[in-house]
Amino acid sequence: LLRHNSMDPHGWANDSSLCPPSLPFSSLFSLCLSLFLSVSVCTGDITQKGYEKKRSKLLAPYIPQIQGVDPSLQIDNRIQASSQAVLPVSKQNKSRAANARDERFRSDLHTEAVQAALAKYKERKMPMPSKRRSVLVQSSVEACTPPDTSSASEDEGSLRRQGRLPTSTPYQGHSHPTVEHWFNRVIQGSSTSSSASSTSSHPGGRSVNNHSAPPDVTGLSERSSLHVERPHAASVRGVSRNYNHHTSVMETADGVPVNSRVSNKIQQLLNTLKRPKRPPLREFFVDDFEELLDVQQPDPNQPRPEGQQMSPLEGEPLGVVTNWPPSLPAALQKWGTTHPKSPCLTALDNAGKPVYTLTYGKLWTRSQKLAYTLLNKLSSRNEPLLIPGDRVALVFPNSDPVMFMVAFYGCLLAELVPVPIEVPLTRKDAGSQQIGFLLGSCGVTLALTTDACQKGLPKAQTGEVVTFKGWPRLLWFVTDGKHVAKPPKDWYPSIREASNDIAYIEYKTSKEGSTMGITVSHSAMLAHCQALTQACGYTEAETITNVLDFKREAGLWHGVLTSVMNRMHVISIPYSLMKVNPLSWIQKVHMYKARVAVVKSRDMHWSLLAQRDQRDISLSSLRMLIVADGANPWSISSCDAFLNVFQSRGLRPEVICPCASSSEAMTVAIRRPPEMGVPPPGKAVLSMSGLSHSVIRVDTEEKLSVLTVQDVGQVMPGALVCVVRVEGTPYLCKTDEVGEICVSSGCSGLAYYGLPGMTKNIFETIPVKSTGVPISNRPFTKTSLLGFVGPDNLVFVVGKMDGLMVVSGRRHNADDVVATALAVEPMKFVYRGRIAVFSVSVLHDERIVVVAEQRPDASEEDSFQWMSRVLQAIDSIHQVGVYCLALVPANTLPKAPLGGIHISETKQRFLEGSLHPCNVLMCPHTCVTNLPKPRQKQPEVGPASMIVGNLVAGKRIAQACGRDLGQLEDNDQARKFLYIHDVLQWRAQATPDHPLFLVLNAKGTVASTASCLQLHKRAERVAAALMGRLNTGDHVALVYPPGIDLIATFYGCLYAGCVPVTVRPPHPQNLATTLPTVKMIVEVSKSVCILTTQAIMKLLKSKEAAAAVDIKSWPTVLDTDDLPRKKNPQIYKPPTPEMLAYLDFSVSTTGILAGVKMSHAATSALCRSIKLQCELYPSRQIAICLDPYCGLGLALWCLCSVYSGHQSILVPPLELESNASLWLTAVSQYKVRVTFCSYSVMEMCTKGLGSQTEALRLRNVNLSCVRTCMVVAEERPRITLTQSFSKIFKDLGLSPRAVSTTFGCRVNVAICLQGTAGPDPTTVYVDMRALRHDRVRLVERGSPHSLPLMESGKILPGVKVIIANTETKGPLGDSHLGEVWVSSPHNATGYYTVYGEEALHADHFNTKLSFGDTQTVWARTGYLGFLRRTELTDASGERHDALYVVGSLDETLELRGMRYHPIDIETSVIRSHKSIAECAVFTWTNLLVVVVELEGSEQEALDLVALVTNVVLEEHYLIVGVVVVVDPGVIPINSRGEKQRMHLRDGFLADQLDPIYVAYNM
Repeated sequence: LLRHNSMDPHGWANDSSLCPPSLPFSSLFSLCLSLFLSVSVCTGDITQKGYEKKRSKLLAPYIPQIQGVDPSLQIDNRIQASSQAVLPVSKQNKSRAANARDERFRSDLHTEAVQAALAKYKERKMPMPSKRRSVLVQSSVEACTPPDTSSASEDEGSLRRQGRLPTSTPYQGHSHPTVEHWFNRVIQGSSTSSSASSTSSHPGGRSVNNHSAPPDVTGLSERSSLHVERPHAASVRGVSRNYNHHTSVMETADGVPVNSRVSNKIQQLLNTLKRPKRPPLREFFVDDFEELLDVQQPDPNQPRPEGQQMSPLEGEPLGVVTNWPPSLPAALQKWGTTHPKSPCLTALDNAGKPVYTLTYGKLWTRSQKLAYTLLNKLSSRNEPLLIPGDRVALVFPNSDPVMFMVAFYGCLLAELVPVPIEVPLTRKDAGSQQIGFLLGSCGVTLALTTDACQKGLPKAQTGEVVTFKGWPRLLWFVTDGKHVAKPPKDWYPSIREASNDIAYIEYKTSKEGSTMGITVSHSAMLAHCQALTQACGYTEAETITNVLDFKREAGLWHGVLTSVMNRMHVISIPYSLMKVNPLSWIQKVHMYKARVAVVKSRDMHWSLLAQRDQRDISLSSLRMLIVADGANPWSISSCDAFLNVFQSRGLRPEVICPCASSSEAMTVAIRRPPEMGVPPPGKAVLSMSGLSHSVIRVDTEEKLSVLTVQDVGQVMPGALVCVVRVEGTPYLCKTDEVGEICVSSGCSGLAYYGLPGMTKNIFETIPVKSTGVPISNRPFTKTSLLGFVGPDNLVFVVGKMDGLMVVSGRRHNADDVVATALAVEPMKFVYRGRIAVFSVSVLHDERIVVVAEQRPDASEEDSFQWMSRVLQAIDSIHQVGVYCLALVPANTLPKAPLGGIHISETKQRFLEGSLHPCNVLMCPHTCVTNLPKPRQKQPEVGPASMIVGNLVAGKRIAQACGRDLGQLEDNDQARKFLYIHDVLQWRAQATPDHPLFLVLNAKGTVASTASCLQLHKRAERVAAALMGRLNTGDHVALVYPPGIDLIATFYGCLYAGCVPVTVRPPHPQNLATTLPTVKMIVEVSKSVCILTTQAIMKLLKSKEAAAAVDIKSWPTVLDTDDLPRKKNPQIYKPPTPEMLAYLDFSVSTTGILAGVKMSHAATSALCRSIKLQCELYPSRQIAICLDPYCGLGLALWCLCSVYSGHQSILVPPLELESNASLWLTAVSQYKVRVTFCSYSVMEMCTKGLGSQTEALRLRNVNLSCVRTCMVVAEERPRITLTQSFSKIFKDLGLSPRAVSTTFGCRVNVAICLQGTAGPDPTTVYVDMRALRHDRVRLVERGSPHSLPLMESGKILPGVKVIIANTETKGPLGDSHLGEVWVSSPHNATGYYTVYGEEALHADHFNTKLSFGDTQTVWARTGYLGFLRRTELTDASGERHDALYVVGSLDETLELRGMRYHPIDIETSVIRSHKSIAECAVFTWTNLLVVVVELEGSEQEALDLVALVTNVVLEEHYLIVGVVVVVDPGVIPINSRGEKQRMHLRDGFLADQLDPIYVAYNM
């Protein structure tokens, strides 16, 4: 609720605050870009069922209860109301520790801006991600962590900064702005009257949110019975319509589910994405290879700077004061000897009691002792360990300023260079490795520390301090009194005048997380102290309170260095005390009557939250309250709020002095104390939209999208300051332009230690005028502060380079985005206001990532709602989309030393997938606007022009053939027989005892064998059993495990004149999935009888089977285990070889069950072709590790041995599950020259035996006998798998040339086979981007976007192949991508389907070219590929034509007008994170769905979402719609090891995957 000025005492708004919707607010939003990019969507078949109900339920909490804001809400009233309200609210706020810190970020104005923006988005509805319950539990494990007190970030600043929303005319009236026009000067001379100041807001005003029902978690309640077992295909999709037992969920044969929660969510996603977002793309480009990303054209209406070129700004001259010391050690000597009792530093304990006061005398003597000890008492191998100029690490805790100061000055006196660093707490500290790198590059060998600190460091077993990761070996020296020696009377430290030698090195961490050491010379250190003394008017013996870290930046400059030069007394307030008592610094100012205090905005804010405890404190002694992070854009609200409360306690408005500084340039500007007679402070209200274009435009106060900043005072004495362009040549900015502030002065850092290149860039910048002339001959130092010079030469800072994010050419500041995110109900969700914002580079642009810590008690639905509102707020106020918003459990973001968030480490974890969020929302559709333009298909070039074009270009038409069967004279006895079963009878007579088959079991022993005669006899017995029962031409299903029974019954059917159909038996442990497939094949093939074993027969009729299928409708089932011996039957003679020999059924990867008809003629031709290619003779042995149920596997098991007479060693792949080495051991034992396997077998061997090659060698496994090892496949060769297989088993003698692949498909089961003769398979590299446009573009190995493709083996004898255009059916040229067509005597004769839909697919088996050779009959394989003539020669002496198969047409995804092969996207995804075991992609209503198997802990699941989205964008220019994270083994795989993507799709849409997490990308 927006706060209204009619409040009841408890801060709840009265009813009157819900104002009538009569406001002109609507006009404020015309610039807000609506949240979602349009995606051309076809909604598909998802229903609306239940969607409306769910929508209203999920929407309820989103709608803020505001319609407008009462115009009477005057700003002044608000300030009055809020400052009065602070007191009563603070009384209620008892549990400060739990929820106070995030309060500091809620400036009322910003909250209003955000609420107003959200009101606009009432109707937005996003699908909520689904999460498995165990993940929910995991994410709240952190709920019991104690509240972490060190959490507020160093720069988390304080109160929320004021912000407003843009109106529709942001830049009007600024045609020729004057400088005064941009600034709303505060004439009264103080920042109190700033009309937009605000105080901390009140927790009372939060609206009550009734939590709706718990989130809908996909697949929790009814875990489906469909558990997909890897080796078996899941139930088969739609061929038989009457077969509807298991697919009752489905509505259509395409398996589109109706009543699915998942599809409801996808529908929501589509509805969200359909809303128009950005202007349409310009006209389409024609040339495919100008695939340049859409470059964002600058908006012609964007504001441009119009002022004069700025002139450099000079600070007042640095005064020369006679009694200033010649160097800092000289000052220490002077005060230590003349005023030894004078207090130098008071240290406090955690209760705020002073523990020790270091006097100047003590500091002098103790520093001398340490200097003497370091130079004279430490030695290694009789050489002194340290010589002057060496670097020494100072490792002191923030609670021990005294020891630090002694060590620092001890090093200066010994002329050593101190390098102060943080205390490393554990080996894994965020950024600790980088600190180690800095120490190593500085050559540090010694670390000074305190006794207590040294005891607390982690130790190795030897008792020494461990070496931290990335750190050099260090010697640790404890500086406590008992370890240092008193110098002899005649020893004095050499005290010289300040020189240009290095005095100390201060570390700083860059935006990328690397740590640099900034060297500061003695003269710069002294000059800086003098400049600060002059600017702040420091006088001798003043008292100063320091709340900052005394090791670096302002804490060091004021509290350790300048204080000693002026003999001041420093009261050092440790961070640990501030956490316990945020008021401590104010109490100390009061107690010690301190004149100066050095604080950060955060410290002022914390004290506001606790000021109720103190009534009797006075701040009237302060003449300067230095706000060290005054450059932080939100410091203004802290200053104003602090003043509002403490003005009544003696705080004068003019003593607040913000300053701006950076590690490189030291102090850049500081507001002078009032007695210096400087002009009054200023305030600027700037348009956020203007700032994003680096232009300063004053905004009227009514707008919501503004940034209010205060000045940081005047330039330092003796310094020259200018503002230069951020990118490129450092040109001076115009007066109304934001740039990087640069300083030239004697008191800035010298260099980055050991980094000359970066040093030149930062410390030696030469700013130039627009004419290109340098503005001065002295070098400038870049400060990394972004700002401008305002009227009265006041310096204004609007951001830092570290937080700069350039998105589509517009600049945004991370701090601003944090501000907006925190204004969205920060109390409820964000744990202590801990939010990190950074940008990552994806697809050539920066993308904004927001990571927040979630309160342990926040529910899933609340968090998701908060996330969607943050997206909307940022979109409205900054007009920029957030790419990823992640919530992590409380206390899990990496911490910076003083409790802030370590941004670069957070970014690192995000990018490497180790952030472990508990909630993620990605919005690539919204922010990725630079995708290449969608391809528009050009009107096809006609087939005739294509041929002519190729001829003109000198390209041949792509066609190739195997050797000519007619010319191959071989003494092939089997050729005399027309039918394969005649060959068996002939062999049974001619060579009755010749062994044909040998089946091995898992132990590697022979389970069964068959000679020619034995096989013939067993076949006769089966035929005898069938002849009485069945008619000629009946179809018989053979349901057998791999073995001789299957082969014998196959020939038994042929003997009886029946048509065998081989069917894989159901898996006893997985009947629900595998039995329906058996049933379907039996029904579709119209089998009148099932032959099987007794065991399987029992299984088919069991009670378990009845649960999966209707067991009453099985045809006759015969078991062939004990067939009676009958009189030998008359063997059937088919009338013609064109008659059907057998049916070959297989489930395609798209889930289609396809049976093809093989005639007797085709069967014999197939066997002959394979015989010739592999040179198979009765004397040969080949090993086969394939399933015998379909395709080439069936041919090799059942047909080839009988035809060629060679002996086949049969290894059932299932046996490899219990003995992975079975196949390779058999190959070695039988010295096999030719062997066949499948990809799944090869994968089992690489995964299972990869580490066991040594053990196999000891068992004498030797693979040097293998000439060809062929992988039987119906897909693009898996080159990485075959290569790793070759590499692993090279040690066992496997020749790298031996491994190759085969290619077959449904229309022809064997098109290519490497065989024994002919050249080795070749590999080419093609451009993946060209492939998407159906083009082949050969590139060099290793070039970007290259994809290796391996030839699929040699084309078989008698086979002709041509590449045809899929649309025009015209022939294509060499190296052009098209469909592979095949003509051969062993083509299948057609599909065998149940509905007589042969006409539908007739052209698959007999099609003709539309041009050229229009007579030949071809079969279409359905695979894309290309032919390429190589330099190699084949057996006949001709140049060899290689066939490259790219992938199945059915599988390809048509997205953005381009054709993608799933395997390419999957390969990228698997590479993106080590825990992704497998991946499958499919599309659903134009959304790309990526399913990944997570091999790791479930808490990594959400890390994958961003990585998957990034890699697919980067490498494929596609936006992922849904990321589904599942358990290993969920992606179904068929017997050939191919992914069944369509089953997966159906399972996902029917809610059957039980996913760990489903993320819907917006």
